[in-house]
Amino acid sequence: MKIKEILAKPNVQIVDVRESLEFFFGHVKGSVNIPLSKLDRKMNDFKAMNGPIILVCASGNRSGQAMSFLKSKGIKDVYNGGGWHDVKQLLKASA
Repeated sequence: MKIKEILAKPNVQIVDVRESLEFFFGHVKGSVNIPLSKLDRKMNDFKAMNGPIILVCASGNRSGQAMSFLKSKGIKDVYNGGGWHDVKQLLKASA
């Protein structure tokens, strides 16, 4: 399934896995920041999310790592959205 299709689903959550300072200087509106380095401590946050989770970062590398980690912990409805700029453009185009 393509990221554009997932973004159209109800209750989709965008999680930015960049570090907090990177997030501060720009991010997808409505996204939450959970840095890759803190994923293991935030598992309850992920388990509480009710819809698909799209992970973003600067290029897709860290979000890919985060996706693999979360899937290994039993989080199934999680996707690598790639770079946050790309997801931001997809949202803008569909608005």
